[in-house]
Amino acid sequence: MKISRIARIGAIGAVAALALAGCAANEGGAGGSSEEPTTSTLSGTLDATGASSQTAAQEAWVAGFQTANPDVTINYEPTGSGTGRENFLEGGSNFIGSDRAFNADEIAAGGFGACTTDDIVEIPVYISPVAVAFNLEGVDTLNLDAATIASIFAGTITNWNDSAIATLNPDATLPDLAISPVHRSDPSGTQETFTNYLAATAPEIWTYEVSDEWPIQGGEAAQGTSGVVQAITAGNGAIGFADASQVGDLGQVHVGVGGEFVPYSAEAASQLVEGATLEDGRGEGDLAFDVDPAAAADGAYPIALVSYLIGCEQYEDASVAELVKEYFTYVASAEGQDAAAENAGNAPISDGLREKVNAAIDLIQVG
Repeated sequence: MKISRIARIGAIGAVAALALAGCAANEGGAGGSSEEPTTSTLSGTLDATGASSQTAAQEAWVAGFQTANPDVTINYEPTGSGTGRENFLEGGSNFIGSDRAFNADEIAAGGFGACTTDDIVEIPVYISPVAVAFNLEGVDTLNLDAATIASIFAGTITNWNDSAIATLNPDATLPDLAISPVHRSDPSGTQETFTNYLAATAPEIWTYEVSDEWPIQGGEAAQGTSGVVQAITAGNGAIGFADASQVGDLGQVHVGVGGEFVPYSAEAASQLVEGATLEDGRGEGDLAFDVDPAAAADGAYPIALVSYLIGCEQYEDASVAELVKEYFTYVASAEGQDAAAENAGNAPISDGLREKVNAAIDLIQVG
């Protein structure tokens, strides 16, 4: 039950870690014990790429699914969401993970090389806070409001003892030290989630378009979620944003919402998403959320990532269609969601959303 990896595009370190973790889980961790009897008749291989934010969740999902289906291999390579979407368009991935859904223009253009039609299934199965994390010797937490966060990443607040930061943190000892913002070098749905937060909550400061590509020259750029975390860890004075499942012991920003400062948590992130609506004008199996950080209720964490599994409604190969359908079903199940939450700390989807997700999965078939 070895978890192999495709070597199509980068992220070798992350893939190696995913393979080791997945194998360990197959030997008795997340998803069940390898000693349990199985009656599965599924067999074959799926190749997938995409969101690095899903790495810890995919460890749990792949291990659990392969434990129950020992003749199946799921190859998930965390290349980043942008590369995953490119691979899906080019037909290089049977399914992908992405921290944003395909937008309306991309769907209208069609040409999804993995599919026999232009109808796709996009299911939200991973909800997680995007942490604003920092490395500042002697400081574990900071309160920052939207305007201050936007000013730091826009480059107008450049020193840690700036009065804007000091006023919000009167009990913190802030050094006379330059701030080193870190962003993603690759197109990233996590990055798009973060720029959406800045544009929605501090539009007078963050005057750039929402994008999965960083819009400003300068600053430090790093590849993938793991690269951002490594860059912050390596530099005293660094600050960046990453899926909360991977920031470890880095300093945590409590983000201003209304009159309070909210630490990231799966529960607080899910509060933001529960108040969101599905985007209009999409296909029956296309469940894309319209999340508005500016509408965050009291207690909700306003930088919440909704990450998707994306596949075809119709595949040419019957075995691929069956495997994708079964894997998506496991991921969306209570068992799959609980396994991911235990491994990644994300928020499991609600029962109501699971009903919509399962209806979308049911559309997957052979074209």
